[in-house]
Amino acid sequence: MLRRGLASLLSRLPSQCAVCRSWQDQPLCEACIQRFAQPQPRCRTCALPLTGGATQCGACVRHPPPLDACICAVDYAYPWVDCIARFKFRAQPGWAGTLAELLRHTPWVEPALERCTLVLPMPLSAGRLRQRGFNQALELARRLAPDKTDARLLLRIRDTAPQLDLSAAERRRNVRGAFALEPLRAGHVRGADAVLVDDVMTSGASLFAAAEVLREAGAGRLTALVLARTPAPVEQ
Repeated sequence: MLRRGLASLLSRLPSQCAVCRSWQDQPLCEACIQRFAQPQPRCRTCALPLTGGATQCGACVRHPPPLDACICAVDYAYPWVDCIARFKFRAQPGWAGTLAELLRHTPWVEPALERCTLVLPMPLSAGRLRQRGFNQALELARRLAPDKTDARLLLRIRDTAPQLDLSAAERRRNVRGAFALEPLRAGHVRGADAVLVDDVMTSGASLFAAAEVLREAGAGRLTALVLARTPAPVEQ
């Protein structure tokens, strides 16, 4: 009781916006959200920024991913890189509420959450979970749709090498066979309208690998909700 009361008191204390350092009662002020989180046209199946009125990027047209839709709040760029790092790597899970609200207010996210029957956070390996202490995708999912979130249906069955320095093709090979459904409950996916939740999407290899597992199990509509999308590399 004392701990809950202290947490409630601390949540009402003024703090500084993590971006502009103005005094607020939230980690991010409305002015910074308005400035740095403006919606922009994106590929409907991989969320890369688009120009010219297209709805899908060339890569997704040539090789359709196993997603019906992919919705992203922001680019993985300033100031969101630091905000996500605080949440993900610096043991600050309290950021989940603020970042989930940022994602929730992205166009088309609320309808996807209302329509779906399952919300599945991207799972971490056991070793990564022990190291970090929490699954950031699960923390986001619980705040987006607590009654629909299922953290035990989609499993990560093997660890993989870090994706950071791998090419797109190497990333796909790296996560092949990394995901599976809990065998006794795999039937829950058949015909379901499912939403996958993750914090950062780089090449999409992990999300697509998880989506393929759901497709093979007979899932209906599949939507990915991601907080941030790494922009495509500039070709030299």
